[in-house]
Amino acid sequence: MSIYKSFCLFAFAACLTACGEQYNIQGASSVSSLDGSKLYLKAICDGKPADIDSCEVVHGKFHFAGPLDTTAMASLYMDDRSLMPLVIERGEIKIRIDDAKQNVSGSPLNELLYDFLDKHNQLNNRIEEIGHKESQMLLDGIDEQTIGQQLSGELSEIARQEDSLVTHFICDNFDNVLGPGVFMMMTAGLRYPILTPQIEEIMSKASDKFKADVYVREYYRTASEIQAKMQGMDPDDNMGVDNIVGEPTDSAIADILNGR
Repeated sequence: MSIYKSFCLFAFAACLTACGEQYNIQGASSVSSLDGSKLYLKAICDGKPADIDSCEVVHGKFHFAGPLDTTAMASLYMDDRSLMPLVIERGEIKIRIDDAKQNVSGSPLNELLYDFLDKHNQLNNRIEEIGHKESQMLLDGIDEQTIGQQLSGELSEIARQEDSLVTHFICDNFDNVLGPGVFMMMTAGLRYPILTPQIEEIMSKASDKFKADVYVREYYRTASEIQAKMQGMDPDDNMGVDNIVGEPTDSAIADILNGR
């Protein structure tokens, strides 16, 4: 175990044991492949997951419990695979894992988080429906240009709604763990930190507490540095830039982050 991770675990454990309150998480799963598996509860410590607790799934049931002093964003893992996010907080937290759906309930922030995730999943389902519609239109012999004209507006509207949903949720939760947590979820899949219009809007409204979050602060610092370096490049110099999509290559990003 690294010194950094050991420090995170020590710091987290120290603040938890400073108070007599407990977190209690009861889990149930109808997914047969989970039976006998070991699950890990990992809380976000300085922007990175650190192991907090573990248990085994027995006959579809599992249970986590421990001392609680501070509310923390966390994830449920099986081995190295993240299964679902949750918040460690006061309350009788209940996790339900089915083939079709995952849900966490029983505490205020978890209720907020999964209401948001349900709305987000509904938008994703609408995108899948458009994909099915496109396939059917192709089978019906409709040409691709006509299909694109008919479906592009629907996709644009869903994208607008998704941006609005995420932006408003983060802004409404700047000062609790959900704001930074969903910001991390939103940006985790990017190849490298970038400043999109959506991120710029969020940061322009952000509270000092949100900006001080370790992950948010480092993401914004790195993204700003990359953007400044790229804007300062000679436009006639294509070194390290993808000529097709106009994005910097991984090696160019590494050079920027290393000061070259």
